[in-house]
Amino acid sequence: MLSRPKPGESEADLLRFQNQFLAARASPAVKVVKKADKRRGAGGSGDEARPPLQDSRDVVLLDDFPDVLPALTPAPPKKSKLKNACVHFDDEDPEERLECHDRHITAVFSKIIERDTSMAAVTMPVPTGDPFPRAFHRSEIKNEVKVVESGRKSIFAQQIAAKRAAEEAVTAPPAVETRHTHGRLAVPGAICSPGSAEEEPLHSTKDSKPDDDVSILQSRIITGEGLGSLESEREALAIHEENLQKLHSMTQEEILQEQRRLLVQLDPSLVAFLKSQHGVDKGQERQAKPGHPEPGTESQHGAEETVKDFSVGVSGMEESVRPEKDTRMEITEVDLPIKPQKEWIHMNNVEFEKLEWIKDLPHPRQRRTKKGMQARFSLKGELIPPDADLPTHLGLHHHGEEAERAGYSLQELFHLCRSQIIQQRTLALQVLGHVVQKAKTGEFASSLKGSVLRLLLDAGFLFLLRFSLDDTVDNVIAASVRALHALLVSPEDEEYLDQTFSWYQGMAVFPFTPNSEEEEEEEEEELTVMENRRGKKSKVENKPDPDVARYDVIKGLLKTQFLQRLRYILEVVRPVPAVVLDILDILIRVARHSSEACSQLLACPRLIETIVREFLPIQWDPRVAEPGHLLTSLHGIACATAMKLIRILASGGRNATARLLNKFELKSRLSRFIAEDPQDLPLRREEAIRLSTEAFRLWAVAAGYGQSCDLYRDLYPVLVKILQSLPHLLSDCQENPTFPLSIQRATAVVTLLTHVTQTAGCTAELQAQLSSSGPGDGEQIPPPPVTWNQVSGLRPFLETNLRRSVQEISRLETWQALQPLTTTYIIYLGVYYSVCSQQPSVNPIDCLEEVERLTSEVLLPLLSQPAMHRMWDLLRPCSALCNPLSCCPAPESVPSIVSLSCTGGKPQMSLVGSKSPFPFLTALLFLINNVTHIHKGLVSKYTSVLDFKGLKDYLLQSWPTGPPSITSSSAWILRHEYHLQYFVLTLAQKMAGICPDYAQHASLHHCVAMALLSRLLPGSEHLAHELLLGLAFNPEFIPEGKTGGPEAADFSDILHLGTSIKLAQPGSVAAGFLKPRRGVLLGESYQHLPFIRACYLSQFVHLEHALARSQVAYQGRTYFVQSLLLPEVKGPILPSDWPFLPLISLYNKVTGAETRGAVLNTLPPDLVNTVTRNLQWVLLLETWRARVLQNIPAAAKLARLMCVFLTGGDLFLEGPVHCYTAALLALYCQPKVLDSLELDAPLPGLASFHDLYISVLEQFEGVSFGDPLFGAFVLLPLQRRFSVQLRLAVFGEHVSTLRALGVPLKQFPVPLERYTLPPEDNLNLLRQYFRTLVTGALRHAWCPVLYAVAVAHVNSFIFSQDSTTEEADAARKSMLRKTWLLVDEVLKKHLLYYKVPNPESPMGVDLYEQLPPIRLKYLQMVTKKEPKENMQMSDPE
Repeated sequence: MLSRPKPGESEADLLRFQNQFLAARASPAVKVVKKADKRRGAGGSGDEARPPLQDSRDVVLLDDFPDVLPALTPAPPKKSKLKNACVHFDDEDPEERLECHDRHITAVFSKIIERDTSMAAVTMPVPTGDPFPRAFHRSEIKNEVKVVESGRKSIFAQQIAAKRAAEEAVTAPPAVETRHTHGRLAVPGAICSPGSAEEEPLHSTKDSKPDDDVSILQSRIITGEGLGSLESEREALAIHEENLQKLHSMTQEEILQEQRRLLVQLDPSLVAFLKSQHGVDKGQERQAKPGHPEPGTESQHGAEETVKDFSVGVSGMEESVRPEKDTRMEITEVDLPIKPQKEWIHMNNVEFEKLEWIKDLPHPRQRRTKKGMQARFSLKGELIPPDADLPTHLGLHHHGEEAERAGYSLQELFHLCRSQIIQQRTLALQVLGHVVQKAKTGEFASSLKGSVLRLLLDAGFLFLLRFSLDDTVDNVIAASVRALHALLVSPEDEEYLDQTFSWYQGMAVFPFTPNSEEEEEEEEEELTVMENRRGKKSKVENKPDPDVARYDVIKGLLKTQFLQRLRYILEVVRPVPAVVLDILDILIRVARHSSEACSQLLACPRLIETIVREFLPIQWDPRVAEPGHLLTSLHGIACATAMKLIRILASGGRNATARLLNKFELKSRLSRFIAEDPQDLPLRREEAIRLSTEAFRLWAVAAGYGQSCDLYRDLYPVLVKILQSLPHLLSDCQENPTFPLSIQRATAVVTLLTHVTQTAGCTAELQAQLSSSGPGDGEQIPPPPVTWNQVSGLRPFLETNLRRSVQEISRLETWQALQPLTTTYIIYLGVYYSVCSQQPSVNPIDCLEEVERLTSEVLLPLLSQPAMHRMWDLLRPCSALCNPLSCCPAPESVPSIVSLSCTGGKPQMSLVGSKSPFPFLTALLFLINNVTHIHKGLVSKYTSVLDFKGLKDYLLQSWPTGPPSITSSSAWILRHEYHLQYFVLTLAQKMAGICPDYAQHASLHHCVAMALLSRLLPGSEHLAHELLLGLAFNPEFIPEGKTGGPEAADFSDILHLGTSIKLAQPGSVAAGFLKPRRGVLLGESYQHLPFIRACYLSQFVHLEHALARSQVAYQGRTYFVQSLLLPEVKGPILPSDWPFLPLISLYNKVTGAETRGAVLNTLPPDLVNTVTRNLQWVLLLETWRARVLQNIPAAAKLARLMCVFLTGGDLFLEGPVHCYTAALLALYCQPKVLDSLELDAPLPGLASFHDLYISVLEQFEGVSFGDPLFGAFVLLPLQRRFSVQLRLAVFGEHVSTLRALGVPLKQFPVPLERYTLPPEDNLNLLRQYFRTLVTGALRHAWCPVLYAVAVAHVNSFIFSQDSTTEEADAARKSMLRKTWLLVDEVLKKHLLYYKVPNPESPMGVDLYEQLPPIRLKYLQMVTKKEPKENMQMSDPE
């Protein structure tokens, strides 16, 4: 038998099968014949003898199959409802299964009769004399006869059908009309078939029996239409009677079963149509005879109920899903404000439910409820109250949810943004932009739950705006740009950043980069490592855009070709000026993000070229400056915002600045806008001043890198002219409305000169390096094109202007306006004298004389002014440290969008407010420090600075406050406040060794210095290094060391001051160990302060690179400055627990070495000295500067101190280490410290205290040698109020430690009551206590502390009679019985007669001489025996 082809076989296999079939000469399964051509008739073509052509077709004939195939009409695929029910068996015949499910037309119709058209009426069109058919109006034929409509017809088709019906009614023969009338009269309830224009009569049988009423009914489906007039009624009635007989022969169950089968097999739409026709027929019959039931109604009731039951089953899901629609009150014509007329189009059948939207709106609810409602906003972005009843003409009502409430919800606005209507998209984007703008100002904080910005960003608002930017409609683009501007840009932030540009170190700003990566970094840490190994892209590039935007909106936008789209809008679309300014503001915000964002802006093709070409041209139309000129396009006109964008890009790095200056020819544009006075620029006055100001700021930024200083020689006359005009600003103070802008321009000019002076000061240094370098020293930095002699002539101008400005200090309003300019004067002089003293060409004597003259003529008179006292008094009200709420984040701030929270403006009494004294006083202290650095003899003349009461009050309140929260809104403000504190401390350092009266300020200034060290932010590493080097470890700032501080500490220990117990110190197992007093240790620490300073300075080697970067910025070495963007802020430079840093670093190194397999039992002497210096410094701070360390949790201090025992094998046995550790333990065991000890709280730098304690237990078991100090640290966390898991670890897995915990009770510094009270309630631990006591694992000789604790808890448990669980009750009774039966009489006596703990007792407990009566009775009840009441009490040894 030949095999059939199988799937996967090739053409070669099929050819092989064919050859096998032909070779076998087997008979085929089918017969191939030539099919006759029907077009040639039955006789054929006469060409049968002709051989078949090659292209003739072979026809395969199957038996009993019709020649004509059924028509295959395309239809949508349908899901079979019986798919799951079709179960086939292997033994079934496929042919029988096909025959069973055959759906051929012959299986349905066996006899088809052709339609009879002999009786059909034929009408001719009515002839008219008009050349074209006469047009008619609906009103002309509204009363004419209308036919029954079927299906959906247009109005024109309905009119034509009505007109034809009227014509047929006139021309029809009378016999036909009589027959139709007779039919109507015979059966009033006759129903015409759908789509027919004639009504067929019903056959009536009057003599039928009542039981056979159903037989008089005519079929509603088969009408006989198309047959002859006589045969139609007969055939239809015969078919109907046949159906009725078939129904009568079936039972009710069979009818229902067959009905269900049909309903399942038929198309649901066909079933619905038949049911609807049935309902229409019944309705028409009721209208025909409203008072009389139709014949056969009762007989059809059963079938109707069956259909009804099925309809409920099918539509039950729909009814359950939409119950409100079913129960809604039906609307009637009375409820409609406009009554529909039948003459109106499509009003033949009025559907009132579709007209529900035009009825009057219900009134909004007036009562306020606790239930939250959806927020709705007006077209201006204002929140509409839920009970507001606004008129509908405002356009705020629509037909969505809550139609009675005015306004649009955020969900509806999002939906409108995707509308195909341009106006709707534009309106929605505009409203969303208004909502975002008002949300950022905090208008919704008190009215809405949650954050609107967070909700919008989580819903994809950012990418909705990004998609809208790709729109082709200008209005949509403008609305999306405006909304994006409202989301990203804060104009107030930019205003305050421009204001602080001319402050001390004001050009350097923190990047606007979110610092909250959160769990994302932890989840992808391993993946990132593997990607780096494989050389893949960074994780940000591999993540999807929404994931990136969730943590950083700017990064997410940059990944979406955002810059390229903005460039296209600027270059091709060329929008209106408002959109251009918004785009430039957005680009400024992107440039402030990071140096990487600046690089992407510069790398974007044609973006910077377009901005420079279009918005910073050399020439433009002078009509722009005309007052009435309407500016329709900003292209081709110089714009200050574009110049600011270039300045922000230049702040990203010296390389970016070089590219901007050289590639885009910005030097020529700087010369163009600087050389010409703003009054002569063909721009509006305000815009011209802003453009000139931004040009000077850009030049100042470039000069901050040592670039563009060659322009100084070219524009020197212009600069001198500007300096000469500065004194005349005072005369324009009251009259000129642009006076604030002129002050900003003047401050930018002075800031530029300050950086040019710094650059000129580097000339001598760079020249010396260049002359001393050899061929192998590498590339050297060339000297700048400006020398010191070229800038030294500026000082007289600026000093003269300073003298005139200072004279206005008594006039409050004038001084407040001139204060920013005066501040830049002072900063310039400070920079000038700091650089002047380093120039080899300057005579030192001349410099000293100038400094003395400045001090006597300007600075000292200034300090004596009454207005200066008021400024020092304003430090505390304007301080961000003293007023943390002044720099708290805005209510709508989101972590992914960095903001300075200046929206709405800062208060006047804030650090950046208009009345803030910080910028002026910081500049003044900067100048005084430089003056005293040059001339040491002038230090004593400035002692009055530290005596100002306002300054002392400010320092006293600022340093004890907790560490401020470091956010983007607080970091930039705190940085300026830290500058003032640093200069105060630097001045105090100069006075410490010179002024005899300074000792009264020493302690305060040392506390401020210690607090400042823990607060300084990245970028200020130079300040931290200077504080560590000259102030933190300076003995002059710790006067307690030489004024009886050590003796006072010993006296306090003797008298137990501040404590309720003796400050006991555990001993050591080392031979010949002597415990020195705390005073001796403090004295030794004070003497070793220089060594302690060296130890700590060596720990900050990892900050060397950051320190070098910070030093060049603060020292003004502009040629080495790489960027004016400060490092990203993730926290302070030093951790809050930096006093423990040497110990922690050593522990990490030793642990890492041990992990790699090294064994370090004994540490080298230098490492032992490092730990000793660390402990000395901590002891000194805990004794004399305890408040400095108050921000470190007590548990964190204890954990850090435990590193002494985990570092090496015998480090704790070293004499100095043991002494200082024991002294610190005694301090940490004071009652106040023990009360604040929280071991369960999360600790900084520690994953779990439980894991650390397990490591301590393991170390104790291995290397402790039973040392009492080590044992005290093991016992300290076992107090009753701490986690029971710590005690279970000791009495469970590490029970062997009980043999070595031999800490004497008199040396243990913690009261036993903290271990015994309240009574233990953990049953597992109590069983462990009892087991270790009974088995002898816990003995008084081995572990007296825990022995007393275990005895106390077991005694309390076995004699407890409180209600408890059955398990606990059975356990305590069992323990009591076992205790009574103990052989060890000493342990038995301790467990039964325990009274209270007593550390002074040899056993650590006091015992009852006789059991109390209640305990005695309970013991007798449990043991069923008479106890020995007169038991001899003896002290067990």
